[in-house]
Amino acid sequence: MLLSTLIKRIGVMRIEGNMDPDIRGIAYDSRKVRPGFVFVAVEGFKTDGHHFVDQAVKAGAAAVVLKKKVTVPEGIAVIRADHTRRALALLSAAFYGHPSQKLEMIGVTGTNGKTTTASLIEAIYRGAAKMTGLIGTIANYIGEKVLPVSHTTPESADLQGLLSTMVAENVDTAIMEVSSHALALDRVAGCDFDIAVFTNLSRDHLDFHRDMDDYLNAKAALFSGLEPGGQRGGRFAVVNADDPAAEKIIAVTRVPVYTYAVHNRADIRAENIEISARGVSFTASGAGGQTRLNLKLTGMFNVYNALAAFTVGVARGFPPDMVKQSLEGVAGVAGRFEAVERGQDFAVIVDYAHTPDGLENILKTAREITRGRLITVFGCGGDRDRAKRPMMGELAVRLSDRVIVTSDNPRTEDPLKIIDDIREGIRNVSPAVACTIEPDRRRAIREAIFAAEAGDVVIIAGKGHEDYQIIGEQKYHFDDREEAVRCLEELKSLKSKVKGLKSKVTTQ
Repeated sequence: MLLSTLIKRIGVMRIEGNMDPDIRGIAYDSRKVRPGFVFVAVEGFKTDGHHFVDQAVKAGAAAVVLKKKVTVPEGIAVIRADHTRRALALLSAAFYGHPSQKLEMIGVTGTNGKTTTASLIEAIYRGAAKMTGLIGTIANYIGEKVLPVSHTTPESADLQGLLSTMVAENVDTAIMEVSSHALALDRVAGCDFDIAVFTNLSRDHLDFHRDMDDYLNAKAALFSGLEPGGQRGGRFAVVNADDPAAEKIIAVTRVPVYTYAVHNRADIRAENIEISARGVSFTASGAGGQTRLNLKLTGMFNVYNALAAFTVGVARGFPPDMVKQSLEGVAGVAGRFEAVERGQDFAVIVDYAHTPDGLENILKTAREITRGRLITVFGCGGDRDRAKRPMMGELAVRLSDRVIVTSDNPRTEDPLKIIDDIREGIRNVSPAVACTIEPDRRRAIREAIFAAEAGDVVIIAGKGHEDYQIIGEQKYHFDDREEAVRCLEELKSLKSKVKGLKSKVTTQ
């Protein structure tokens, strides 16, 4: 595509120099520039792309997009933009032929529940015989093909490339987790969404957002950006009416809104809810009738997740019985209240909960299904919102019988300092709950599992599906599920040896 043609399609920039080069790619990392590429100088949190313009030019960049004044050799087109992140998104969408316009685009946003809700929606669309793509925290999928992820929502150039690949592979529907970072940083600029889903809003990412209002405004941008019309039966939004932020979300939305709830009035409500260790059952009631759902997922939070997905399905026009069958076929989502089983007589659950609200939800669910004690292992991430640490500490000891505080992803912070912040909240609670400090996460998981007795529930919270731990600037392989399996196998072996010794003594 000629640069002049590419620029016409976005029409928001000033151009200096050669307008004629044939553009062969878009890059925001100078190391990925190839001859004929446009290099977009993005101001990052650790580095500034303007410092790498020379490297990009040497690598063959035919054009550069700049906000700051930088000396550029003659013959290189210079595009001036007030917001290079947004320019990156719009240029990428244009370069790839606006792939989102060729897909049914569904965006799911909220503090908690994005991954599960997106996965459940994807199951419904597969049940409707649609070819689906899924973009999210755990992995990106094109049909059955799995692709790795680096962000919940990819950087805009990568996202547009991924959507283009989905179009090429005949995907009908793309379901995407849309983070507040992605919205605030223009990663999804240039994406035309057909359906937007709001799960909930609670404290998170206040190391990035100024305050909760700023956080909510970022989420709301997904809904204010929905354009009326659309080619696939009309665009619409699905909103959790039980969440206090629903009023703001609905107010900025210009397309039809369908609400779901457990407590408040809504288009679709969950009634006659039954929660057990094996799953949840509820009746989805609305103007279209009643549908009884029997899910393999458990916990009140999964009532909300499933209700959101159900609402999307019926609002889209799919038969309720087909939506029901699709939801009931989902066995689980990786790292979301995921059970680790090795024949033990107690439960081990791994969950991604890393916010106060998320931790509270899983611990209350665990309390409902345990016949014994609730043992919780958790920590908090470094270089992130410090204020939530004491809140999570207080919640853990209030809702558990035993707590082991450990490291999560400490990053560049001292793990012991993070734990000290958590302990501020623990001190607010009566010391009746046994609380142990073990900075080594591997040892903490082992301690919890070896302390468990028949009927207990062990919750390992914070990392869920993640298979790494970030210490300093380094990323090391670490998977809570793998560690739990190793400990359970070790415990099983020890019990077998003890049983053998007892049998031998009895025989003698």
